[in-house]
Amino acid sequence: MPVGVYISVPFCRSKCSYCNFASGVFAREMAVGYAERVCADAGRARQIASEMGGILERKADSVYLGGGTPTTLTPEQIERIFAVLRQEFEIDPAAEITVECAPGALAPDMLQALVRAGVNRVSLGVQSFIDAEAAAVGRLHTRAMVLDDIARLRAAGITNIDIDLIAGLPHQTAGSWRTSLEETIAAGVPHASVYMLEVDEDSRLGRELIAGGTRYHAHFVPDEDSTADYYLEAGARLGAAGIAQYEISNFARPGMESRHNLKYWTRQPYVGFGLDAHSMIEGPDGAVRFSTLDSLEEFMAGAPLSRTPVPTRDALEETFFLGLRLTRGVDLKAVSARFGVDALHAFADTMRELVSSGMLEREGETVRLTPAGRLLSNEVFQRFIALPST
Repeated sequence: MPVGVYISVPFCRSKCSYCNFASGVFAREMAVGYAERVCADAGRARQIASEMGGILERKADSVYLGGGTPTTLTPEQIERIFAVLRQEFEIDPAAEITVECAPGALAPDMLQALVRAGVNRVSLGVQSFIDAEAAAVGRLHTRAMVLDDIARLRAAGITNIDIDLIAGLPHQTAGSWRTSLEETIAAGVPHASVYMLEVDEDSRLGRELIAGGTRYHAHFVPDEDSTADYYLEAGARLGAAGIAQYEISNFARPGMESRHNLKYWTRQPYVGFGLDAHSMIEGPDGAVRFSTLDSLEEFMAGAPLSRTPVPTRDALEETFFLGLRLTRGVDLKAVSARFGVDALHAFADTMRELVSSGMLEREGETVRLTPAGRLLSNEVFQRFIALPST
C-alpha cells in the first residue's frame, strides 16, 4: 500500500497564543541545520524503518508539509526537501501534495517554488476572517490578505485550498462567527477545517484560561456552550453550501477530502520526518509506531526515536477510536473480517451504552458518532481504550 509522507517544520513568524504544537519562533540560522537534518533523515527513510522493525513502501501517494509554518523556510530549502523526497520515494503523479501556509506570508518566489515542487494543495491557517479576532491571538494577517492569497494560488494553478477556522477565539460572537463561515463559503474553497478552541496547559491562552486570568484576551473567550453552538452551526452552514462534514473537524466538497489525513484515520501507513513527527508502518510482526521528540534542541542533537509496537489488541482499539472520527463511522463487518468475530465482544456493552446515551448511533453493521458524540468525542474514544480482556 502506498505510504503518506509528512514533513514537520516547527518554525513560525510568531507564536499564536492558542497554539499547543511543538513550534515556535527561532533564529533563521536554526532553519538551515534543521532542513539539512530533515533531508538527511528522509534520504535514509528505509534504513530508519528497518531499524524500527518496519517495512517502508517506496511508493507514496500523499505528501504533507505541516508545522509550524513550512513557508518560513526559504524557497531553496523547500525545493531541496522535495528533491530528496522524490529521490527516496516514487511519488505518484496524481499524489496529493499539501503545504500549510500562513496567510499574508506567501511571497511570490515561495509560490513559484511550491508550483515547481509539484504542490497541488494548500492549507491556509485563517482561524478567523475578523481582523480583530485574528490579531488578538497573534495572527499577522487580515481578511484582505487571505482573499489575495486565495486569488494568487488559483492564478498559479493551485485550486485545492483548505481554510482552517477556530470556534471559541477571544472576542468571537455568534455574529462574527457567522461572518467567518460566510466568508469561507463565499471564497469557494473545496475544503474547510473547523476546530474548537483547546484549553490545556500546552498553550499560553489555555494556561491563562485555566488560571482564570486576563492575559491574551482570555476573559473574552466564549463559554463552552457558545463554542459548541458555533461548531454545530459550522456543520449546518457548510453542509448547506455543499461542503459536507466527513470527519470531526473536516468538511469538503465531494471528492475533495484530505487524502493524506484519511491515512491517519483509516490506519494506512505513513512516515514522518522532523520535530515531533510520527510514523506508522507495517512490519513482519505487525504494525509499529515511532516518533521523534518534541524538543528542537534534543531533535537536532540526534535524540533516538521513540518506538511502540502495535499489538493486535491496540490495533483493534485504534480501528474504533480513529474510525469513529469519520462521519461514515466504523464498519463492524469489516472489523470482524480483520480481527475475528470474537474481537467485537469486548466492545458490545460499551457500544450499547453509548448508543443508549445518545453518543453513538448504529445502523445495521455501521456505528458512528452522533452530533452530540462529536462534541464529546474524546470521552467517547476513551471508552474504547484499554478495555478489560474477555
